[in-house]
Amino acid sequence: MTARIGVVTFPGTLDDRDTQRAVRLAGAEPVALWHRDKDLRQVDAVVLPGGFSYGDYLRAGAISRFSPMMETIIEQAKGGMPVLGICNGFQVLTEAHLLPGAMLRNTGLHFVCRDQRLRVETSGTAWTGDFTAGQEISIPLKNIDGRYTADPRTLDELEAEGRVVFRYAAGPVADGYGNPNGSLRDIAGISNAAGNVVGLMPHPEHAVESLIGTGRRDGLAFFTSVLKGLVSV
Repeated sequence: MTARIGVVTFPGTLDDRDTQRAVRLAGAEPVALWHRDKDLRQVDAVVLPGGFSYGDYLRAGAISRFSPMMETIIEQAKGGMPVLGICNGFQVLTEAHLLPGAMLRNTGLHFVCRDQRLRVETSGTAWTGDFTAGQEISIPLKNIDGRYTADPRTLDELEAEGRVVFRYAAGPVADGYGNPNGSLRDIAGISNAAGNVVGLMPHPEHAVESLIGTGRRDGLAFFTSVLKGLVSV
């Protein structure tokens, strides 16, 4: 039976269609979910895609966090459903307290758009099983509110519990390395304690086909990873 992965659309979401295509290329059935509904339509996992939901008014993700769909997602995520938040979706997850910390304006106060090198810190989440720890991947990045921050105690807990999932890889900036937004401890993505909820700023859905961008397909492993986990359940 084909796995069903829901992709939520909020007002201002930009990357829902791209995410649906990535899900389809991975071998699952994408299911469009509307922010004002509460019904998850029997999906097996959920992706909150990137964009500028509600124009990023108040704070990025702050309004979307209160949508009826998020009420259901919060409940299901706490019960173990895999949830991936990409860029604006990561921001929504922090606002919903499914992930700790917050996203601030980039230190350079400019929108950043580039192919970004990441280092995979752990393969032990629902969305990273097809990676190996220490692996470097290249994923497109595009944000202005991408600076991850948290208090020192939270950062230490994330480190100690292996919940830092991705870091911005060190190296020449011209080659897509380096911290692009001032995120503390070079954090690009984190998970909850159970590993079923993951948020990251770069966009894996834009790196799933060899004809696009640099030709790398590093982003596809996010979606194949969750499918393998669903099959094994």
